[in-house]
Amino acid sequence: MRMANAAALTRPEPRWGPALAIVAVLVLLAVLPRHVQIMPVWVSYVVALAVLVPMAAVTFPVGDIHFWLRAERAVILVFAGAYVVNTALELADMIGVLSLGPPETRAVTLLSSSLAIWVTNVLAFAMLYWQIDSGGPAARKSGDNLPDWLFPQAAMPDVASPGWRPFFFDYLSLAYNTATAFSPTDVLPLSRRAKMLTMLESAISLLTLAIVAARAVNAVP
Repeated sequence: MRMANAAALTRPEPRWGPALAIVAVLVLLAVLPRHVQIMPVWVSYVVALAVLVPMAAVTFPVGDIHFWLRAERAVILVFAGAYVVNTALELADMIGVLSLGPPETRAVTLLSSSLAIWVTNVLAFAMLYWQIDSGGPAARKSGDNLPDWLFPQAAMPDVASPGWRPFFFDYLSLAYNTATAFSPTDVLPLSRRAKMLTMLESAISLLTLAIVAARAVNAVP
């Protein structure tokens, strides 16, 4: 049993979870009608491919796995930074649609755009939390770095499985709760950067839901 637990700790964290989340968001963005887009559609596919390639290389080791882990971390951090800028521009554009667009197009455009921003907001911050906490998924195995978030399982090890550490879906839940409740709920942010990131995600969600979505609903005749 101890050997099995040790082997589990040395294996890379499975990447199928974040990979499926990325594909699901791409499908959602492809089927949403008339949502506001600042960047061309093909940019989203290029970014997704740039993230999925190092994930696949980590899952099915090709060459130096440490290189691919560093590449994965760098691509995700760059993607998240670009996303924040793109989101600010999309929110500004949606406010323009709300103010200047023809009344018959405002409701569908704003509702689909707010849904697209909210979902991608959750995914982007989930991946950001996943890569930042304790130095990323590879560094968390050693336990040498201080955590940025305190999960209930870490605070109560008696009720958690031996060697428990957070995986991507734990951070996806954290990002979902932060975007929905405007707070991390059961997970405690410890570092200053964790607090700032959760504040930023909450602010984006609040602007999207409270301003854009609410006005879009009111625009329905």
